[in-house]
Amino acid sequence: MSYLNDVVLGVIEGITEFLPISSTGHLLLAEHWLGARSDTYNIVIQAGAILAVTLIYWRRIVDLFTGWNDPANRDYLIKLIVAFVITAVLGLVVKKLGFELPTTITPVAWALVLGGVWMLVAEWLAAKQPDRVEITLRVAIAVGLAQIVAGIFPGTSRSAATIFVAMLLGTSNRAAATEFAFLVGIPTMFAASGYELLKQVKDGGVSEDWTALAIAFVVSTVTAFVAVKWLLGYIQTNRFTVFAVYRILFGGVLLGMAAVGMIA
Repeated sequence: MSYLNDVVLGVIEGITEFLPISSTGHLLLAEHWLGARSDTYNIVIQAGAILAVTLIYWRRIVDLFTGWNDPANRDYLIKLIVAFVITAVLGLVVKKLGFELPTTITPVAWALVLGGVWMLVAEWLAAKQPDRVEITLRVAIAVGLAQIVAGIFPGTSRSAATIFVAMLLGTSNRAAATEFAFLVGIPTMFAASGYELLKQVKDGGVSEDWTALAIAFVVSTVTAFVAVKWLLGYIQTNRFTVFAVYRILFGGVLLGMAAVGMIA
C-alpha cells in the first residue's frame, strides 16, 4: 500500500508543478492523509517534473545553445540568463535572511485564493494589449523577481507568477509567456533542488526508501510530461480562467477545512 501512496504523490506532483495551480497546497493536503515525506523525497519528485519539461523543450534548448550566432537566439538566451541570475542571487539572499512564510495550510490557502484573483485580473488586462510574443529585458527581470516572490509565498505557484507577470509587462501572448516561464524554470528549479539535496546530504539527513523514491520520481516525470504537453496545447486557444477559478475554489476548501480543524 505504501508504494501506491508514492504513485499518488508522484501523480499529484507531476500534474501540479507546472500547471498554475500550486503543487504546495496539493501536496500538503495529500500528505495530511498519506503521511508526511522528507525534504529529500519532495526534492527528488520535483526533479522528476523538471526533467519532464526539459525533455519537452530539449530541441528548443539545443537550438538556443547551438544557435549563438543567430541574433534572435542569442538575445533570447541572454534574457533567460538574466532572469535566472536574478533569481539565483536574490534567492540565496532570501534564504540567508529567512524571508519565507511557513508551508502550512492557512497561508498556502490564502496564496491560492489571492493568486487566483490575480490571474483573473491579469488575464483581463493582458487581453486588452495587442498580441506580442517578444521577450523584453523588462519581462526577463520581472520573471526573475516573480520566481523570488513565489518562493517567499508558498502556494503562489511559480508558473502562475512568472507567466502572468510576463503577460502584463509586454509578452501578452500566452504561449510565448508560458514558454519563457518554463524555460527559466528549468535551470532555476534544478539549481534549487540540487542546493537543497546537497544540504540534506551535508546535514546527514538522507535516509530513504529508495524504491519508493524511484517510483514517485518516475511517476512524477511521466505525469508532468503529459500534463505540460496538454497545457501547451490548451493555451493555444483557451485562457487560464479555469485554473484561476480552480485555485479560488481549492483555496476556499482548504480554508474551510482549517477552520473546522480537519487539517492544520
